[in-house]
Formats: sequence, C-alpha cells, structure tokens
Amino acid sequence: MDALVASAAFPVTAAVLWALLRSPLGGRLVAVPTGERWHERETPTFGGVGIFVGFVAGVLVALAVGAVEWSSELGGILAGAALLFTAGLLDDLRHLSPLAKLAAQVTAAVIVLASGLEVEIVGNDVLAWAIGILWLVVITNAFNLLDNMDGLAATLAAIACGYFAIDAVTEHESETVLVLSLALGLACAAFLPFNLRPGRAAHVFMGDSGSQVLGFGLASLALASSWTVAGTTTATILLPLLILAIPILDTTLVTLKRLAERRPVTQGGRDHTSHRLVYYGLSEAKAVLLLALVAGAIGATALAYNVLDNGRLTAFGVLVTFVLLVQFGSFLSDLEERSRRGAPGPEPSLWRALVFEPRRLVEVVVDFVVLCGSFLAAYLLVVGGTGTENERSVFLSALPVLLGARYVAFVAFGVYRRVWRFATARDALPIGIACVVSAVAAYLVLVALRPIGSFPAVEIFVVDAVLATVRVGASRMTLRLLPELQGRRRHRRRVLVVGAGAAGRGLARELRETHQARVVGFLDDNPRVRRRRILGITVVGSTDEAARAIGSTRAEEVLVTIPAAPQERLEAVVRAAEEAGIPCRIVRRRTEFSPPETVEVSLP
Repeated sequence: MDALVASAAFPVTAAVLWALLRSPLGGRLVAVPTGERWHERETPTFGGVGIFVGFVAGVLVALAVGAVEWSSELGGILAGAALLFTAGLLDDLRHLSPLAKLAAQVTAAVIVLASGLEVEIVGNDVLAWAIGILWLVVITNAFNLLDNMDGLAATLAAIACGYFAIDAVTEHESETVLVLSLALGLACAAFLPFNLRPGRAAHVFMGDSGSQVLGFGLASLALASSWTVAGTTTATILLPLLILAIPILDTTLVTLKRLAERRPVTQGGRDHTSHRLVYYGLSEAKAVLLLALVAGAIGATALAYNVLDNGRLTAFGVLVTFVLLVQFGSFLSDLEERSRRGAPGPEPSLWRALVFEPRRLVEVVVDFVVLCGSFLAAYLLVVGGTGTENERSVFLSALPVLLGARYVAFVAFGVYRRVWRFATARDALPIGIACVVSAVAAYLVLVALRPIGSFPAVEIFVVDAVLATVRVGASRMTLRLLPELQGRRRHRRRVLVVGAGAAGRGLARELRETHQARVVGFLDDNPRVRRRRILGITVVGSTDEAARAIGSTRAEEVLVTIPAAPQERLEAVVRAAEEAGIPCRIVRRRTEFSPPETVEVSLP
C-alpha cells in the first residue's frame, strides 16, 4: 500500500531525537523538577520537536510519491499542528499564559474548519462550528494534561492512531486519514524508546510542543474520518469518543477535582489516574500498560460495532464499554482503599484489574436488560405496536444513544457507588434524576443527529423515563431484599421486641440486616401505634398482653428495649416469658457524645 511510505516518520523522529540529545541544545531546553511534576532530575523537553518533524516528514514523503493528494483539508491540519507546535515550543521556553495557549488552540481550530473540514454529523452550520472548535480544543488540552508520566501520552496516542488507520482502511476509506494516522502514530512509536524506559529515567520529554500536536492531530483525525459523514449513525459518532475515552475521562475527572478544590485547572499536579495507580501500588510501567490495555479494549469495541454498523450490536457495545469503565473504576476504588488502610501485600496485578468485580458486573448487566426493556415497552405503548419501518429505524438508532446517556448519568449521580443491600428510599432519588436527565440528553442528541419524521420521540422518552425509574429502582430494592428472603428459608429464632420507639426500631433493623433473628412483632403501650405496622412489623399489643402475643407470634425470645418502663409492666413481660419457657433479655443502648473541648485563651 502506497500509504506505508508515511512510515518514514519513524526513522526521522528517531534520528532527530538522537541528534538533539548529542547537540548543545540538549542542555538548554530542559524541564526542572517541581512538586507538580513526576520527574526527579532535569530532563530535556524537545521530544515534541522530533515528533513534529517526523510527523511532517511522513506526510511529505507520502505526498511526494503520490500516496496522498494535496488538499485544503490536509493543509489546514498541517498548518494548525504547526501553529500549536510553535506555541508549545514557546511555552516550553517562556511559559505562555493559559489565555495565550487557549488563543493559539482556538486559532488552530479555526484554521482547520476554514480549510473545509466540516462537522457533518449535524445539519446546523453554527452548531457544527461550535462542536468542531470545542472538540479540537478539548482533545488538545486532554493530551496536554495527559502528558504526566513517561510514555503515557505517546502510548495512548499511538493506539488511537492505529484505530483511526484501521477505520480509514475498512469503514470510512480515506487516504488522507490513513497517511496522517500512520505518520503520527509511528512518530509516537519512535519517541517511546527515548521516553519510556522502565526502571530508568527518561532521556527526553515531549513537552507542550509534542502533547499539543498529538491532541490536535488526533482530534483532527476524528473530524476528517467518521464525523464528516453526513447522515451518520450512532456507532460513527461513538468511534472517536471511545477511541479517546481514557484521555477524555482522565481530563474530565481531573478538571472536576481541581474545580472542587478551587485550584486552577491549568496548574500541573499529581492527581491524574496514572498517578493514582502508582500511589496505590502499581509501578509506573504497569500503570501505563494498564491504561493502554483499557484504552485498547474500549477502542476495539468501538471499532467492531462501527464496522458492522448494527443498532443492536451498537447497544451491546455500549454495555461492553461501560462494563470495562465501571470495572476499571471499581479497581481504582479498591486500590485507593488498600492504600488508605496501608494494607500489606504484593503489588496489585494487572490480571486483577481486568477480572470483573461480581456485584458491579451484575448491576451493569441488569441495568442493560432493564433499560432496553423499558425503552422497548415505552415504544410499543406509545406507537401502539411495532410501528412503521422508519419508526423502527429511529428506535434502533436512539437505543444506543439512550443507553450511553443513561450509563453516564448513573455514574455521574453515584448510582454505582451505593451499596443497595443497605439502601433507603432516599437512595432511589438519584435513579429518578439520572433517568430524567439522560432522557433529555438522549432526545437532544437524537434530534440533532438525524431527522425523526413522525417518530413520537417526546412521548416515548417521557414514558421511558418513568418506566426506567420504576424498574431500575425495583431491581435495586430486590438486591436489598434478596438477602432477607434468602434468610427466611433457614430457621432464625423468632423474637418479640418490647418497645417500638427509636431503640426498638434500631434493634429491629440490626437484626434484619445481620439475619441473626426474625422480629415477629412489637409490644408497645402507645395506643396510637396499636395494631399498626412499623418497618413492616406489626405492633401486636401492649405490655400487659405479652402472654397472648408470645403465643400468637410463636416467639422464641423476648427482647426489652425500654428498661425505664414502669416496673410492674416489665414484670408482666418477664412473667409471661417465664411461663412460655423462653428467655427474656433487656437490651440497653446508650449513645454518649463527648463534651466539646474548651480552649482558654489568656489575653495580655
């Protein structure tokens, strides 16, 4: 294939870096260790020079042999990359202000869009330009922030380039995208031996001149491939988002964390996902490898169902993607807890990171079945049957969009952070909010991407939000009640609790959750609760009815939670228990709050 001549980027990048390391320039452009960075000695930062020169050389060789034809779009991408390379190099030398860097990024984005590279997944020109500029700037900064550990940014960029190259050969055939992907990916591959040296310090960093070129180049590849296809499918939209999922998610999490801590987003720091992996026990090399494996797996799922272009397969691909992301998040949480407790033991293995945590896996899979069923039920109810061919087509297009939006909302609103075995009614509120928010988001995305004709989208999404809230909530309550139902199958001693107040209710909850015993009734002298049900347990009578209550409930033990009750009433309960031949115990619970410390200050 003629496009393979773009592999000239590899030797050119390697030669440039080798030469610069042996030239006097090697000691002039260096990164000094600070508390915000991940290195411990002065390191040259001209890696971006080698990457950019190699990238351009690969494209020029392809142009020279006719592997790709010159176009305004190709010129726009190269011009934008050159601008950001220059701005990044100045930043490495002089430290540009965040505003100056943003201005350069926006200018580069405008150059690309003005060259004729359009976002055709939406029909509105203004919206298309806004999406294009935002996408280019966000991904550029994502890789700028991702360049925080040796080999990380270049490894993930090389993986992404590989997927864009495969897509350019299989689904969205484009010699331009193929040449750009090969040139940029091979430039990254040539840079890695100089930067990723397990157990040893890096020879060179890529600096802002390299990270910005990588981010801008990858964002441009997305625009030049799948996002320029008019009448695109959901799988086409997801392809670049999932190929670049790890940089996008890492940047999002870091941005939210720094905003919450009221720190500048542009300020460096050791709060990235890669840093957390190292803090929690992985070596730097294994942290990079783990993130590369996750990025590769997610990209593979995106490419698979993009090539096959099937609505049902796309929906399944969304499930696989979020299973990987949620499991990876669970692994990070486990590492964080392990580090917090100072738990001894061997370094966490990569295999453990890829083994599914059963409870989270069950929740995500159950949600997939429930959400698909809710959307299908809403469609059948509103349409009144299977509908027309166009309505079925819109339904299949909308399903993956809704699933993706709903999973994102579930993660954002903490649905997967809750332990549903101990959930209360208040914990069901985030489910309802997430279902409503995701329904609105999915509707907006759907109408922006394709004409829906007579498809009753508003009515279907409203009904779906209600059904999904009820059904997901019911599935979680089932998880909460399942241990109790299982516990009823085996014999547990039957307990009659005297006192339906706070102490009695607390004891009943504890016995229910620990499955130590089964509370078969309350005794309480308050006439307002007589014969009522509290926590699903009946108040079977007052204390002077203890004998009858013990017989009717077949109680095997009596627990008294109101030891301060009148002596004659407690004696009646104890006497009834003795006559029935069952034990009677008094439960005393006391909560003590330490008094606030008083600080005396002597004034002169």
